[in-house]
Amino acid sequence: MKARLASLLVPLALLWGCQEEAAQGTATAASLSEAPDYTEHYVLSPQVSDDRRLQEPGQKTRDAKGGLELLAANMEAQAVQIGDVELTIHETKLLHYTPDYSLIDFYHAYTHEQEFELVKLFVEIHNSSNEAVSFAPAALLETGAGEVKTWEDDVYLESLNEGLEPGEVKSGNVGFIVEDGAQEIKLTTSKLFAADGELLAPARALTIQLD
Repeated sequence: MKARLASLLVPLALLWGCQEEAAQGTATAASLSEAPDYTEHYVLSPQVSDDRRLQEPGQKTRDAKGGLELLAANMEAQAVQIGDVELTIHETKLLHYTPDYSLIDFYHAYTHEQEFELVKLFVEIHNSSNEAVSFAPAALLETGAGEVKTWEDDVYLESLNEGLEPGEVKSGNVGFIVEDGAQEIKLTTSKLFAADGELLAPARALTIQLD
């Protein structure tokens, strides 16, 4: 009798456990924000988890590429004009990232830590001129603690530093691993050059506060 009772209780325990996991999963999904409209056509990065629904500090998400937590953010769009190129920074985030083990080799080129903090900006660049130009939205990034990163440290590798054709619009992420966090960052764009190398406009710098 006891053996029969035990055999009945085991499936029930498994069922309750599955229901509890499903409820927790639903609660986690419900606690996330809607992805903003400006990311609608964004093609997901092959090496960084999707953070589009992380809009408020404390929110977390996990996918096949790893786990992310939003530590601080500035979700107010900022626009700056560099000659005929308009750069819009739609959002700036400080994320804690634990990449999946399958990505460890990729990140060893940037850090030997298995989890780290990442400053990430979603940007849009528009060349309103009738000529091809060369421009990088984030040539240099400096944190309030004095840590400096260059465009070569970008982990997203989304080709936003390549040339812009006449009238072309590009959008996507740039992101940099930082050691000491970042409550304030100073972003410096590249200079704007014509296709033949002629200087069209100087670099611009702006400071972004994270809350």
